[in-house]
Amino acid sequence: MKWFRTWWVWLVLACVVAAAGFGLSAWQQKNAAPQYKTAKIERGSITASVAATGTLSPVVSVQVGSQVSGQLKEVLVDFNSEVRQGQLIARIDPETFEYKVRQAQADLDAARAQVMTQQANINAQRAEVARVAVNALDAQRDSERKQQLVDKGFIAAAERDKAQAVYNAFQEQQKTASAQVAVAQANARNAEAAVKQREAVLAQANIDLERTAIKAPVNGVIIKRSVDKGQTVAASLQAPELFIIAGDLTDMQVDTAIDESEIGRIRMGQQATFTVDAFPNRSFEGTVRQIRKSALTVSNVVTYTVEVSAANPQRELLPGMTANVRIVTDSRNDVLKVANAALRFKPAAADGQKPAGAAAAARSGGQGGRNRALRERLEQELALSVDQKTKLDAILAANRAPMASPNDAPQAERQPRAEHNRSEQQAQIMQMLTPEQQKKYQDILADMGDARSARNTGGGRGRLYLPQQNQPPQVLNVRLGLSDGAMTEVSATELKQGMEVIVGTSQPQNGATRPAPPAGPRMF
Repeated sequence: MKWFRTWWVWLVLACVVAAAGFGLSAWQQKNAAPQYKTAKIERGSITASVAATGTLSPVVSVQVGSQVSGQLKEVLVDFNSEVRQGQLIARIDPETFEYKVRQAQADLDAARAQVMTQQANINAQRAEVARVAVNALDAQRDSERKQQLVDKGFIAAAERDKAQAVYNAFQEQQKTASAQVAVAQANARNAEAAVKQREAVLAQANIDLERTAIKAPVNGVIIKRSVDKGQTVAASLQAPELFIIAGDLTDMQVDTAIDESEIGRIRMGQQATFTVDAFPNRSFEGTVRQIRKSALTVSNVVTYTVEVSAANPQRELLPGMTANVRIVTDSRNDVLKVANAALRFKPAAADGQKPAGAAAAARSGGQGGRNRALRERLEQELALSVDQKTKLDAILAANRAPMASPNDAPQAERQPRAEHNRSEQQAQIMQMLTPEQQKKYQDILADMGDARSARNTGGGRGRLYLPQQNQPPQVLNVRLGLSDGAMTEVSATELKQGMEVIVGTSQPQNGATRPAPPAGPRMF
Protein backbone atom coordinates (compact mmCIF):
# COMPACT_ATOMS: atom_id res chain seq x y z
CA MET A 1 0.00 0.00 0.00
CA LYS A 2 2.84 2.39 0.85
CA TRP A 3 4.47 1.57 -2.49
CA PHE A 4 1.22 2.41 -4.31
CA ARG A 5 0.90 5.80 -2.61
CA THR A 6 4.48 6.72 -3.51
CA TRP A 7 3.87 5.81 -7.16
CA TRP A 8 0.72 7.95 -7.25
CA VAL A 9 2.54 11.01 -5.88
CA TRP A 10 5.26 10.70 -8.48
CA LEU A 11 2.66 10.39 -11.23
CA VAL A 12 0.91 13.59 -10.13
CA LEU A 13 4.22 15.44 -9.95
CA ALA A 14 5.13 14.28 -13.45
CA CYS A 15 1.78 15.54 -14.83
CA VAL A 16 2.22 18.93 -13.16
CA VAL A 17 5.74 19.29 -14.57
CA ALA A 18 4.54 18.33 -18.10
CA ALA A 19 1.65 20.80 -17.97
CA ALA A 20 3.96 23.56 -16.79
CA GLY A 21 6.43 22.82 -19.58
CA PHE A 22 3.70 22.81 -22.22
CA GLY A 23 2.28 26.12 -20.96
CA LEU A 24 5.71 27.72 -20.91
CA SER A 25 6.38 26.56 -24.46
CA ALA A 26 3.06 27.91 -25.68
CA TRP A 27 3.66 31.24 -23.92
CA GLN A 28 7.13 31.53 -25.44
CA GLN A 29 5.81 30.68 -28.90
CA LYS A 30 3.00 33.22 -28.59
CA ASN A 31 5.30 36.00 -27.50
CA ALA A 32 8.21 35.13 -29.75
CA ALA A 33 9.11 37.64 -32.42
CA PRO A 34 7.90 36.59 -35.86
CA GLN A 35 10.47 35.16 -38.24
CA TYR A 36 10.26 37.06 -41.51
CA LYS A 37 11.13 35.86 -44.99
CA THR A 38 12.84 38.54 -47.03
CA ALA A 39 13.79 39.24 -50.61
CA LYS A 40 16.10 41.81 -52.14
CA ILE A 41 15.19 44.68 -54.41
CA GLU A 42 16.77 43.99 -57.78
CA ARG A 43 17.77 46.17 -60.69
CA GLY A 44 17.17 44.98 -64.23
CA SER A 45 14.73 44.93 -67.10
CA ILE A 46 11.02 44.19 -66.87
CA THR A 47 8.49 43.50 -69.57
CA ALA A 48 4.74 44.12 -69.36
CA SER A 49 2.38 42.00 -71.41
CA VAL A 50 -1.26 41.19 -71.97
CA ALA A 51 -2.36 37.56 -71.77
CA ALA A 52 -5.31 36.23 -73.74
CA THR A 53 -6.57 33.11 -75.47
CA GLY A 54 -7.41 32.80 -79.12
CA THR A 55 -8.00 30.44 -82.00
CA LEU A 56 -5.69 29.68 -84.89
CA SER A 57 -7.16 30.20 -88.34
CA PRO A 58 -5.87 30.60 -91.90
CA VAL A 59 -5.35 34.16 -93.12
CA VAL A 60 -7.45 33.32 -96.20
CA SER A 61 -10.33 30.90 -95.74
CA VAL A 62 -12.82 30.51 -98.60
CA GLN A 63 -16.16 28.77 -98.34
CA VAL A 64 -16.96 27.01 -101.63
CA GLY A 65 -20.64 26.56 -102.45
CA SER A 66 -22.91 25.89 -105.41
CA GLN A 67 -25.10 28.39 -107.25
CA VAL A 68 -27.21 25.67 -108.90
CA SER A 69 -29.17 22.75 -107.53
CA GLY A 70 -28.76 19.14 -108.50
CA GLN A 71 -27.21 15.80 -107.66
CA LEU A 72 -23.46 15.56 -107.20
CA LYS A 73 -22.13 13.32 -109.96
CA GLU A 74 -18.47 13.55 -108.96
CA VAL A 75 -16.45 14.64 -105.92
CA LEU A 76 -12.82 14.82 -106.99
CA VAL A 77 -11.08 16.00 -103.78
CA ASP A 78 -10.96 14.96 -100.13
CA PHE A 79 -9.75 16.40 -96.83
CA ASN A 80 -6.19 17.83 -96.97
CA SER A 81 -6.16 17.79 -100.79
CA GLU A 82 -4.07 20.58 -102.28
CA VAL A 83 -5.87 22.42 -105.08
CA ARG A 84 -4.99 25.13 -107.58
CA GLN A 85 -7.18 28.04 -108.64
CA GLY A 86 -9.59 26.92 -111.35
CA GLN A 87 -9.13 23.20 -110.63
CA LEU A 88 -12.26 21.05 -110.93
CA ILE A 89 -13.11 19.70 -107.48
CA ALA A 90 -16.71 18.46 -107.93
CA ARG A 91 -19.40 18.23 -110.61
CA ILE A 92 -23.20 18.39 -110.44
CA ASP A 93 -25.10 16.19 -112.94
CA PRO A 94 -25.27 18.50 -116.01
CA GLU A 95 -27.97 16.64 -118.00
CA THR A 96 -30.86 18.90 -116.97
CA PHE A 97 -28.84 22.03 -117.73
CA GLU A 98 -27.74 20.68 -121.11
CA TYR A 99 -31.43 20.30 -122.11
CA LYS A 100 -32.05 23.87 -120.99
CA VAL A 101 -29.20 25.04 -123.21
CA ARG A 102 -30.66 23.18 -126.19
CA GLN A 103 -34.10 24.63 -125.54
CA ALA A 104 -32.69 28.14 -125.25
CA GLN A 105 -30.74 27.62 -128.50
CA ALA A 106 -33.90 26.52 -130.31
CA ASP A 107 -35.83 29.53 -129.02
CA LEU A 108 -33.02 31.79 -130.21
CA ASP A 109 -33.11 30.25 -133.70
CA ALA A 110 -36.89 30.75 -133.86
CA ALA A 111 -36.51 34.38 -132.79
CA ARG A 112 -33.87 34.98 -135.48
CA ALA A 113 -36.18 33.45 -138.09
CA GLN A 114 -38.93 35.79 -136.95
CA VAL A 115 -36.56 38.71 -137.50
CA MET A 116 -35.96 37.58 -141.09
CA THR A 117 -39.73 37.30 -141.62
CA GLN A 118 -40.25 40.83 -140.37
CA GLN A 119 -37.48 42.11 -142.66
CA ALA A 120 -39.21 40.48 -145.64
CA ASN A 121 -42.50 42.04 -144.57
CA ILE A 122 -40.83 45.46 -144.47
CA ASN A 123 -39.57 44.99 -148.03
CA ALA A 124 -43.04 43.93 -149.18
CA GLN A 125 -44.61 46.97 -147.59
CA ARG A 126 -42.04 49.22 -149.20
CA ALA A 127 -42.85 47.67 -152.61
CA GLU A 128 -46.53 48.34 -151.99
CA VAL A 129 -45.70 51.98 -151.20
CA ALA A 130 -43.83 52.25 -154.51
CA ARG A 131 -46.73 50.68 -156.47
CA VAL A 132 -49.27 53.01 -154.92
CA ALA A 133 -46.99 55.97 -155.63
CA VAL A 134 -46.82 55.03 -159.34
CA ASN A 135 -50.58 54.65 -159.54
CA ALA A 136 -51.07 57.98 -157.79
CA LEU A 137 -48.70 59.69 -160.27
CA ASP A 138 -50.62 58.21 -163.23
CA ALA A 139 -53.96 59.33 -161.71
CA GLN A 140 -52.53 62.83 -161.24
CA ARG A 141 -51.52 63.07 -164.92
CA ASP A 142 -54.94 61.78 -166.02
CA SER A 143 -56.68 64.34 -163.81
CA GLU A 144 -54.57 67.15 -165.30
CA ARG A 145 -55.34 66.10 -168.91
CA LYS A 146 -59.04 65.94 -168.23
CA GLN A 147 -58.90 69.39 -166.69
CA GLN A 148 -57.42 70.70 -169.93
CA LEU A 149 -60.14 68.97 -171.96
CA VAL A 150 -62.82 70.45 -169.72
CA ASP A 151 -61.30 73.90 -170.23
CA LYS A 152 -61.55 73.43 -174.08
CA GLY A 153 -65.09 72.04 -173.78
CA PHE A 154 -64.29 68.67 -175.25
CA ILE A 155 -65.57 66.62 -172.21
CA ALA A 156 -68.00 67.12 -169.41
CA ALA A 157 -66.87 68.29 -165.98
CA ALA A 158 -68.04 65.00 -164.51
CA GLU A 159 -65.17 63.18 -166.23
CA ARG A 160 -62.70 65.59 -164.65
CA ASP A 161 -64.19 65.12 -161.20
CA LYS A 162 -64.05 61.33 -161.54
CA ALA A 163 -60.34 61.48 -162.46
CA GLN A 164 -59.65 63.79 -159.48
CA ALA A 165 -61.38 61.37 -157.11
CA VAL A 166 -59.25 58.49 -158.36
CA TYR A 167 -56.11 60.59 -157.79
CA ASN A 168 -57.21 61.45 -154.22
CA ALA A 169 -57.88 57.76 -153.49
CA PHE A 170 -54.38 56.80 -154.57
CA GLN A 171 -52.92 59.47 -152.34
CA GLU A 172 -54.73 57.96 -149.34
CA GLN A 173 -53.54 54.51 -150.30
CA GLN A 174 -50.00 55.88 -150.40
CA LYS A 175 -50.37 57.12 -146.80
CA THR A 176 -51.74 53.75 -145.71
CA ALA A 177 -48.87 51.89 -147.35
CA SER A 178 -46.35 54.17 -145.64
CA ALA A 179 -48.01 53.44 -142.27
CA GLN A 180 -47.81 49.70 -142.98
CA VAL A 181 -44.07 50.09 -143.58
CA ALA A 182 -43.71 51.75 -140.15
CA VAL A 183 -45.67 48.90 -138.55
CA ALA A 184 -43.46 46.32 -140.24
CA GLN A 185 -40.35 48.13 -139.05
CA ALA A 186 -41.69 48.18 -135.47
CA ASN A 187 -42.41 44.44 -135.68
CA ALA A 188 -38.86 43.90 -136.93
CA ARG A 189 -37.41 45.81 -134.00
CA ASN A 190 -39.60 43.76 -131.63
CA ALA A 191 -38.29 40.58 -133.23
CA GLU A 192 -34.72 41.80 -132.85
CA ALA A 193 -35.37 42.52 -129.15
CA ALA A 194 -36.77 39.00 -128.80
CA VAL A 195 -33.53 37.71 -130.32
CA LYS A 196 -31.50 39.57 -127.70
CA GLN A 197 -33.75 38.18 -124.98
CA ARG A 198 -33.27 34.65 -126.26
CA GLU A 199 -29.54 35.22 -126.47
CA ALA A 200 -29.54 36.25 -122.78
CA VAL A 201 -31.53 33.16 -121.87
CA LEU A 202 -29.07 31.02 -123.78
CA ALA A 203 -26.11 32.73 -122.07
CA GLN A 204 -27.72 32.14 -118.65
CA ALA A 205 -28.32 28.50 -119.52
CA ASN A 206 -24.68 28.14 -120.55
CA ILE A 207 -23.54 29.80 -117.30
CA ASP A 208 -25.72 27.44 -115.24
CA LEU A 209 -24.24 24.55 -117.20
CA GLU A 210 -20.73 25.80 -116.42
CA ARG A 211 -21.65 26.18 -112.74
CA THR A 212 -22.31 22.45 -112.53
CA ALA A 213 -18.51 22.21 -112.56
CA ILE A 214 -17.39 23.29 -109.04
CA LYS A 215 -13.90 24.81 -109.28
CA ALA A 216 -11.43 25.99 -106.66
CA PRO A 217 -11.51 29.80 -106.39
CA VAL A 218 -8.01 30.04 -104.81
CA ASN A 219 -4.87 28.01 -104.31
CA GLY A 220 -4.93 26.17 -101.02
CA VAL A 221 -5.81 23.05 -99.04
CA ILE A 222 -9.22 21.47 -98.48
CA ILE A 223 -9.76 21.65 -94.72
CA LYS A 224 -13.45 20.72 -94.78
CA ARG A 225 -15.62 18.61 -97.09
CA SER A 226 -19.35 18.64 -96.37
CA VAL A 227 -20.72 16.55 -99.28
CA ASP A 228 -20.35 13.13 -100.89
CA LYS A 229 -21.01 11.72 -104.34
CA GLY A 230 -24.72 11.24 -105.01
CA GLN A 231 -25.84 13.88 -102.52
CA THR A 232 -28.44 16.38 -103.71
CA VAL A 233 -27.52 20.03 -103.43
CA ALA A 234 -30.33 22.59 -103.00
CA ALA A 235 -29.37 26.20 -103.73
CA SER A 236 -32.82 27.79 -103.72
CA LEU A 237 -32.28 30.31 -100.89
CA GLN A 238 -28.52 30.39 -100.30
CA ALA A 239 -25.43 28.69 -101.60
CA PRO A 240 -24.87 25.47 -99.63
CA GLU A 241 -21.41 24.88 -98.20
CA LEU A 242 -19.55 22.14 -100.09
CA PHE A 243 -15.91 22.74 -99.14
CA ILE A 244 -13.73 25.13 -97.15
CA ILE A 245 -10.35 25.94 -98.65
CA ALA A 246 -7.54 27.39 -96.52
CA GLY A 247 -5.56 29.73 -98.74
CA ASP A 248 -2.09 29.14 -97.29
CA LEU A 249 -1.41 27.11 -94.14
CA THR A 250 2.15 28.42 -93.95
CA ASP A 251 0.79 31.86 -93.02
CA MET A 252 -1.80 31.73 -90.24
CA GLN A 253 -3.19 34.06 -87.60
CA VAL A 254 -4.50 33.90 -84.04
CA ASP A 255 -7.80 35.67 -83.38
CA THR A 256 -7.67 36.74 -79.72
CA ALA A 257 -10.31 38.46 -77.57
CA ILE A 258 -8.79 41.35 -75.59
CA ASP A 259 -10.75 42.93 -72.75
CA GLU A 260 -11.69 46.60 -73.15
CA SER A 261 -9.56 47.48 -70.11
CA GLU A 262 -6.48 46.14 -71.91
CA ILE A 263 -7.14 47.11 -75.54
CA GLY A 264 -5.77 50.63 -75.04
CA ARG A 265 -2.26 49.18 -74.59
CA ILE A 266 -2.34 47.12 -77.79
CA ARG A 267 -0.64 48.63 -80.86
CA MET A 268 -0.02 47.45 -84.39
CA GLY A 269 3.31 45.66 -84.80
CA GLN A 270 3.75 44.70 -81.14
CA GLN A 271 5.60 41.44 -80.58
CA ALA A 272 3.65 38.45 -79.30
CA THR A 273 4.31 34.87 -78.30
CA PHE A 274 1.86 32.00 -77.99
CA THR A 275 1.70 28.34 -77.11
CA VAL A 276 -0.66 25.55 -78.11
CA ASP A 277 -1.59 22.40 -76.24
CA ALA A 278 -0.29 20.24 -79.09
CA PHE A 279 3.25 21.51 -78.48
CA PRO A 280 3.33 22.47 -74.77
CA ASN A 281 7.11 22.91 -74.64
CA ARG A 282 7.38 25.19 -77.66
CA SER A 283 6.75 28.90 -78.02
CA PHE A 284 5.72 30.49 -81.32
CA GLU A 285 6.27 34.11 -82.24
CA GLY A 286 4.14 36.64 -84.09
CA THR A 287 3.17 40.29 -84.31
CA VAL A 288 -0.09 42.19 -83.91
CA ARG A 289 -1.46 42.42 -87.45
CA GLN A 290 -4.87 44.03 -86.94
CA ILE A 291 -7.01 45.49 -84.15
CA ARG A 292 -10.65 45.22 -85.11
CA LYS A 293 -12.78 48.15 -84.01
CA SER A 294 -15.94 46.05 -83.84
CA ALA A 295 -16.73 45.23 -80.20
CA LEU A 296 -18.09 41.89 -79.02
CA THR A 297 -20.26 41.96 -75.88
CA VAL A 298 -20.85 38.72 -73.97
CA SER A 299 -22.55 38.87 -70.55
CA ASN A 300 -21.80 42.61 -70.27
CA VAL A 301 -18.08 42.00 -70.93
CA VAL A 302 -16.79 43.98 -73.91
CA THR A 303 -13.89 42.51 -75.88
CA TYR A 304 -12.14 43.38 -79.12
CA THR A 305 -10.65 40.93 -81.60
CA VAL A 306 -6.91 41.30 -82.20
CA GLU A 307 -5.24 39.38 -85.02
CA VAL A 308 -1.73 38.07 -84.32
CA SER A 309 0.33 36.73 -87.20
CA ALA A 310 1.60 33.16 -86.91
CA ALA A 311 4.26 31.90 -89.29
CA ASN A 312 3.78 28.18 -89.93
CA PRO A 313 6.45 27.08 -92.42
CA GLN A 314 6.33 23.44 -91.29
CA ARG A 315 2.51 23.40 -91.24
CA GLU A 316 2.55 22.08 -87.68
CA LEU A 317 -0.12 24.51 -86.49
CA LEU A 318 -3.60 23.49 -87.54
CA PRO A 319 -6.75 25.61 -87.89
CA GLY A 320 -8.93 25.62 -84.79
CA MET A 321 -6.15 25.09 -82.23
CA THR A 322 -6.48 27.08 -79.00
CA ALA A 323 -3.54 29.43 -78.47
CA ASN A 324 -2.45 31.06 -75.22
CA VAL A 325 -1.17 34.44 -76.37
CA ARG A 326 1.04 36.95 -74.59
CA ILE A 327 1.40 40.34 -76.26
CA VAL A 328 4.34 42.48 -75.12
CA THR A 329 2.98 45.99 -74.48
CA ASP A 330 5.94 47.71 -72.83
CA SER A 331 9.48 47.03 -71.70
CA ARG A 332 11.86 48.97 -69.46
CA ASN A 333 15.51 48.48 -68.67
CA ASP A 334 17.62 49.29 -65.60
CA VAL A 335 14.73 49.74 -63.16
CA LEU A 336 14.24 48.68 -59.54
CA LYS A 337 11.89 45.76 -59.16
CA VAL A 338 10.59 43.64 -56.31
CA ALA A 339 8.78 40.35 -55.97
CA ASN A 340 5.00 40.69 -55.97
CA ALA A 341 4.88 38.76 -52.70
CA ALA A 342 6.44 41.79 -51.00
CA LEU A 343 3.57 44.00 -52.20
CA ARG A 344 1.01 41.47 -50.95
CA PHE A 345 2.53 41.12 -47.49
CA LYS A 346 0.60 42.67 -44.54
CA PRO A 347 2.12 42.42 -41.03
CA ALA A 348 -0.10 41.70 -38.05
CA ALA A 349 -0.67 44.64 -35.67
CA ALA A 350 0.01 44.68 -31.96
CA ASP A 351 -2.61 43.34 -29.55
CA GLY A 352 -5.66 45.53 -29.23
CA GLN A 353 -5.00 47.34 -32.52
CA LYS A 354 -6.76 46.91 -35.79
CA PRO A 355 -4.67 44.74 -38.15
CA ALA A 356 -3.24 46.59 -41.11
CA GLY A 357 -4.58 43.96 -43.44
CA ALA A 358 -8.11 43.86 -42.06
CA ALA A 359 -9.61 44.95 -45.32
CA ALA A 360 -7.69 42.31 -47.21
CA ALA A 361 -8.70 39.70 -44.67
CA ALA A 362 -12.31 40.76 -45.06
CA ARG A 363 -11.95 40.27 -48.78
CA SER A 364 -11.00 36.65 -48.22
CA GLY A 365 -14.52 36.18 -46.83
CA GLY A 366 -16.01 36.97 -50.23
CA GLN A 367 -17.05 40.00 -52.23
CA GLY A 368 -19.57 41.03 -49.58
CA GLY A 369 -16.87 41.14 -46.90
CA ARG A 370 -14.56 43.13 -49.16
CA ASN A 371 -17.29 45.68 -49.90
CA ARG A 372 -18.05 46.06 -46.18
CA ALA A 373 -14.38 46.62 -45.42
CA LEU A 374 -14.11 49.08 -48.28
CA ARG A 375 -17.14 51.04 -47.14
CA GLU A 376 -15.85 51.17 -43.58
CA ARG A 377 -12.47 52.54 -44.64
CA LEU A 378 -13.96 55.07 -47.05
CA GLU A 379 -16.37 56.34 -44.40
CA GLN A 380 -13.67 56.69 -41.76
CA GLU A 381 -10.66 57.88 -43.79
CA LEU A 382 -12.38 60.05 -46.41
CA ALA A 383 -14.93 61.66 -44.05
CA LEU A 384 -17.78 60.99 -46.48
CA SER A 385 -20.78 63.30 -46.39
CA VAL A 386 -24.32 61.99 -45.95
CA ASP A 387 -24.97 62.37 -49.67
CA GLN A 388 -21.74 60.52 -50.53
CA LYS A 389 -22.63 57.69 -48.14
CA THR A 390 -26.01 57.33 -49.87
CA LYS A 391 -24.37 57.24 -53.29
CA LEU A 392 -21.74 54.75 -52.10
CA ASP A 393 -24.39 52.39 -50.74
CA ALA A 394 -26.28 52.61 -54.05
CA ILE A 395 -23.13 51.84 -56.05
CA LEU A 396 -22.19 48.83 -53.92
CA ALA A 397 -25.76 47.51 -54.02
CA ALA A 398 -26.04 47.94 -57.81
CA ASN A 399 -22.74 46.13 -58.39
CA ARG A 400 -23.36 43.28 -55.96
CA ALA A 401 -24.91 40.98 -58.60
CA PRO A 402 -22.43 41.82 -61.41
CA MET A 403 -19.53 41.28 -59.01
CA ALA A 404 -20.79 37.77 -58.27
CA SER A 405 -21.61 36.90 -61.90
CA PRO A 406 -18.05 35.85 -62.93
CA ASN A 407 -18.35 32.77 -60.72
CA ASP A 408 -21.08 31.49 -63.06
CA ALA A 409 -19.07 32.17 -66.23
CA PRO A 410 -16.75 29.76 -68.06
CA GLN A 411 -13.21 29.62 -66.69
CA ALA A 412 -11.73 31.56 -69.63
CA GLU A 413 -14.15 34.47 -69.14
CA ARG A 414 -13.98 34.85 -65.36
CA GLN A 415 -10.88 37.01 -65.09
CA PRO A 416 -11.82 39.51 -67.89
CA ARG A 417 -15.36 39.78 -66.55
CA ALA A 418 -14.19 40.29 -62.95
CA GLU A 419 -11.70 42.96 -64.04
CA HIS A 420 -14.39 44.73 -66.04
CA ASN A 421 -16.87 44.73 -63.16
CA ARG A 422 -14.24 45.88 -60.67
CA SER A 423 -13.16 48.74 -62.94
CA GLU A 424 -16.76 49.83 -63.45
CA GLN A 425 -17.41 49.99 -59.71
CA GLN A 426 -14.20 51.88 -58.98
CA ALA A 427 -14.87 54.39 -61.76
CA GLN A 428 -18.33 55.09 -60.30
CA ILE A 429 -16.85 55.63 -56.82
CA MET A 430 -14.17 57.96 -58.22
CA GLN A 431 -16.84 60.17 -59.79
CA MET A 432 -18.55 60.84 -56.48
CA LEU A 433 -15.33 61.84 -54.66
CA THR A 434 -13.54 65.17 -54.49
CA PRO A 435 -9.97 65.45 -55.90
CA GLU A 436 -8.48 65.18 -52.41
CA GLN A 437 -10.61 62.16 -51.62
CA GLN A 438 -9.66 60.52 -54.94
CA LYS A 439 -5.96 60.53 -53.99
CA LYS A 440 -6.73 58.87 -50.66
CA TYR A 441 -9.01 56.40 -52.41
CA GLN A 442 -6.10 55.31 -54.62
CA ASP A 443 -3.99 54.73 -51.52
CA ILE A 444 -6.78 52.64 -49.99
CA LEU A 445 -6.99 50.51 -53.13
CA ALA A 446 -3.26 49.91 -53.04
CA ASP A 447 -3.37 49.09 -49.31
CA MET A 448 -6.18 46.58 -49.92
CA GLY A 449 -4.03 44.71 -52.42
CA ASP A 450 -5.72 46.07 -55.54
CA ALA A 451 -2.62 47.69 -56.99
CA ARG A 452 -3.71 47.20 -60.56
CA SER A 453 -7.04 48.90 -59.97
CA ALA A 454 -5.20 51.79 -58.34
CA ARG A 455 -3.15 52.22 -61.49
CA ASN A 456 -6.23 52.02 -63.70
CA THR A 457 -7.81 54.85 -61.73
CA GLY A 458 -4.68 57.00 -62.09
CA GLY A 459 -2.63 55.97 -59.03
CA GLY A 460 -0.33 53.00 -58.87
CA ARG A 461 0.88 53.00 -55.26
CA GLY A 462 1.83 50.25 -52.88
CA ARG A 463 3.59 49.50 -49.61
CA LEU A 464 6.72 47.61 -48.75
CA TYR A 465 7.77 46.53 -45.26
CA LEU A 466 11.41 46.64 -44.22
CA PRO A 467 12.61 44.33 -41.39
CA GLN A 468 13.89 46.05 -38.22
CA GLN A 469 15.97 44.50 -35.45
CA ASN A 470 13.67 43.86 -32.44
CA GLN A 471 11.19 46.42 -33.80
CA PRO A 472 8.03 46.35 -35.92
CA PRO A 473 8.63 46.43 -39.69
CA GLN A 474 9.12 49.84 -41.25
CA VAL A 475 6.49 50.91 -43.79
CA LEU A 476 7.72 52.31 -47.11
CA ASN A 477 5.26 53.79 -49.62
CA VAL A 478 6.31 53.21 -53.22
CA ARG A 479 4.97 53.99 -56.67
CA LEU A 480 4.29 50.96 -58.83
CA GLY A 481 5.12 50.60 -62.51
CA LEU A 482 5.24 47.70 -64.92
CA SER A 483 4.68 44.13 -63.78
CA ASP A 484 5.41 40.83 -65.47
CA GLY A 485 3.34 38.81 -63.01
CA ALA A 486 6.22 37.84 -60.74
CA MET A 487 8.11 41.12 -60.35
CA THR A 488 6.86 44.71 -60.25
CA GLU A 489 8.70 47.93 -60.97
CA VAL A 490 8.86 50.17 -57.87
CA SER A 491 10.22 53.64 -57.28
CA ALA A 492 10.79 55.74 -54.17
CA THR A 493 13.49 58.07 -52.88
CA GLU A 494 14.55 55.64 -50.13
CA LEU A 495 14.75 52.57 -52.37
CA LYS A 496 18.16 51.13 -53.22
CA GLN A 497 19.33 48.06 -55.03
CA GLY A 498 19.91 45.15 -52.68
CA MET A 499 17.60 46.48 -49.96
CA GLU A 500 15.77 43.66 -48.18
CA VAL A 501 11.97 43.71 -47.91
CA ILE A 502 9.60 41.31 -46.20
CA VAL A 503 7.73 38.82 -48.41
CA GLY A 504 6.21 36.61 -45.67
CA THR A 505 6.67 34.91 -42.33
CA SER A 506 7.96 31.48 -41.43
CA GLN A 507 5.49 31.16 -38.53
CA PRO A 508 2.16 32.72 -37.56
CA GLN A 509 2.57 36.22 -36.18
CA ASN A 510 1.58 36.54 -32.48
CA GLY A 511 -0.02 33.13 -32.68
CA ALA A 512 -2.76 34.37 -34.96
CA THR A 513 -3.91 32.47 -37.98
CA ARG A 514 -2.78 34.30 -41.07
CA PRO A 515 -5.48 35.02 -43.61
CA ALA A 516 -5.02 34.08 -47.22
CA PRO A 517 -2.90 36.74 -48.93
CA PRO A 518 -4.86 39.14 -51.09
CA ALA A 519 -4.36 39.16 -54.81
CA GLY A 520 -1.28 41.17 -55.70
CA PRO A 521 -0.48 43.09 -58.85
CA ARG A 522 -1.57 41.16 -61.91
CA MET A 523 -0.07 40.77 -65.34
CA PHE A 524 0.70 43.98 -67.25
